[in-house]
Amino acid sequence: MNERIPTYQLQAFAADGSGQAPEVFFPAYGAVKPTIPLHQPYRGNYYKISLCLRGTAEFNANLAPYVVRPGCLVLATPDVIKEWGRVAADYETLSIFFTRDFISANNAATGKLRFFVTPPTYVLPLGAVEAASIEESFRFLQQKYNTPNAQRANIVKSILTSLLYEIGTLYDPVPAGLPQGSRGRQLAASFRQLVQVHCATERSVQFYAAALCITPKHLTELVKEATGQTASACIAGAVALEAKALLQNPALTVAQVAASLQFADQFAFSRFFKRSTGLSPSAFRRVG
Repeated sequence: MNERIPTYQLQAFAADGSGQAPEVFFPAYGAVKPTIPLHQPYRGNYYKISLCLRGTAEFNANLAPYVVRPGCLVLATPDVIKEWGRVAADYETLSIFFTRDFISANNAATGKLRFFVTPPTYVLPLGAVEAASIEESFRFLQQKYNTPNAQRANIVKSILTSLLYEIGTLYDPVPAGLPQGSRGRQLAASFRQLVQVHCATERSVQFYAAALCITPKHLTELVKEATGQTASACIAGAVALEAKALLQNPALTVAQVAASLQFADQFAFSRFFKRSTGLSPSAFRRVG
């Protein structure tokens, strides 16, 4: 029995026959969809941005419910726990997938975009003018993606970077605490990624500070500046979120969830969960 939240690879959506996924993938509307249980909590190792054109869908991001309607922008980052509910038969989007490697290679641009680090919302309703502008940019990207060219990959990456800048302006501006693209903000983003990968087994600030080659005090200061929370609070929040998602699976006992998150026993897990959420694991299941 799988007692962890699965992480799906971009290859599951964008395999080209070579077993490798491209850095950037623009799916064709109406293409055969992968048989992945997206109605259950999961993560992906990719970034995805979608613009809803028609229809509606129910979407949970980190267990927070959203309704996606025409004109909504949907952002999915690798660290977010995703889950799709009811999706209307006429639901249609323009979507772009891209990898962490794309972000790393183009960090001079994307590192300046706050919505990749701490998204204020995962579903952003746009006004008619904003939605039309984003759709036009998506269509231009789609056209170049589907046009053979010796420099196609570079052209697509350049247009995608421009699209990310355009989307970035739709979100709240970065607060003055850390300059855009600063080393501190990049470290805060790396910390969030590490927490997503290791929070089930590593809960000490020292572990993450060592991984980032900085002191625990410096890490806490950077994370507090970027997110408004201490590093230890971010770690505890990630563990609590993981626990909530696992507790939604009725096939798992509370003891199994505790073991999956490497607590000493069920009682230690229950104490942590109640301190973090105000509810015992059993009470959470009853109200959830």
